[in-house]
Amino acid sequence: MLSSSRKMSRSATVRGAIISYWIFQVLLVFTTIVAQTQWASVWGMYCEDLTASVERPHSASITDFGAVGDGATLNTKAFQNALFYLNSFAKKGGAQLFVPAGRWLTGSFSLISHLTLSLDKDAVILGSTDSSDWPVIDALPSYGRGRELPGKRHQSLIFGSNLTDVIITGSNGTIDGQGAVWWDWFHNHTLNYTRPPLVELMYSTRVVISNLTFINSPFWNIHPVYCSQVLAQHLTILAPISSPNTDGIDPDSSTNVCIEDCYIRNGDDIVVIKSGWDEYGISFAHPSSNISIRNITGQTRNSAGLAFGSEMSGGISDVRAEGIRIVNSVHGIRIKTAPGRGGYVKNVYVADVSFDNVSIAIRITGNYGEHPDDRYNKSALPTISNITIKDVVGVNIGVAGMLQGIPGDNFSNICLSNVSLSVRSTDPWNCSLVEGYSNSVSPEVCEQLRTSPGPGQICYGSNYPAAAAQPQPQPQPLQKSSASRLVNPFLSISWFLCR
Repeated sequence: MLSSSRKMSRSATVRGAIISYWIFQVLLVFTTIVAQTQWASVWGMYCEDLTASVERPHSASITDFGAVGDGATLNTKAFQNALFYLNSFAKKGGAQLFVPAGRWLTGSFSLISHLTLSLDKDAVILGSTDSSDWPVIDALPSYGRGRELPGKRHQSLIFGSNLTDVIITGSNGTIDGQGAVWWDWFHNHTLNYTRPPLVELMYSTRVVISNLTFINSPFWNIHPVYCSQVLAQHLTILAPISSPNTDGIDPDSSTNVCIEDCYIRNGDDIVVIKSGWDEYGISFAHPSSNISIRNITGQTRNSAGLAFGSEMSGGISDVRAEGIRIVNSVHGIRIKTAPGRGGYVKNVYVADVSFDNVSIAIRITGNYGEHPDDRYNKSALPTISNITIKDVVGVNIGVAGMLQGIPGDNFSNICLSNVSLSVRSTDPWNCSLVEGYSNSVSPEVCEQLRTSPGPGQICYGSNYPAAAAQPQPQPQPLQKSSASRLVNPFLSISWFLCR
């Protein structure tokens, strides 16, 4: 009887172990799938499957409106007339304006809702070199004035306001701002108004910009401002590295923005997130949030691969960036702010980053930039918090990091993990007025960040899909990897089942 009971007990134990083993294997496969789809979940939440492949029931060519693609004939009226005509189809499924092969010189023109502007692979839209072909418009309310000069500013080459369902795409066709004349005016101090971007959309939603090449912008290249649901993908953006302020992609006071698979070589920040300037940005109170950036490769002589600010007075939060490759540049990752900015940069997660020949890999600057006027509040101090940068490798690096806060306004929860940089400087880190944690950082990080996070100390970024569903994600404890974050709860379950 006793022998039989022992056999039954051993048999039950074996069955329990086998069941627990297979439960563990199933959960392990499940967690692996979840880890692989983690980014897709965030991407889907932010951009709701925006795509350039939208069938429009109506279509027209720019040549139908008298445009001539000889590179010399000014076609501004043709673009304006075409868009006026196609607007009649906005409530009938929308329309496509096709730009065939050729060189199509034009001044600024304004888009309409439910439109696809599609360029042939051999089409080039050329911006006029006559400033009178770029209308002068009011300053952005969150800036209070032109970014370069007091007063108004020039309208972008391709412009739109209060639109929905707008697609600018092509088979890698080109939009050329012919910006050299504008750069000369800037250097010679002969500008009358702030220079225009190549593309600017305001107060618009469901915007897709894809499969195009942008070259020689007079100023910033792509500037969605006060927008939501914006997708920028498969773009090449080029300007001489000496060209002034030719930022690549600048989401500004915008939400639910996705930027992916772009190559950018220019004279300023490659991707930079903004949200208004000093007292104007504070009062306008329109933050940038829910921004996803992945697979960006770039080079910039004077600025950063991934930047925040310095115009960040409306607030920047909930940003995830992965797959960033920066070469031959001054800064890799940079946060720029100053007393008087107010606002915040928080809940930022940057991972899978590589640098080659970068002067300063990671920089946070608390005294950057000028002010729009002398009416800003010097006591308006920014909040910089919950910044996680992990899985970074770099070679030919000048300085690993310069992290500098503001007196009376320490920047907090700056977390570095798994960072390996080959640094030339004998003084690789320069830190002041910052607080945070680190794990596996080489060369050894500055003293302010040497603490490993304990049970009550947090670094933003873990368990991101769950957090991303909330307007203000709560920081989670720093973990070693996505896989360990996801598997650990199931290890606990399996342990419980095996008891």
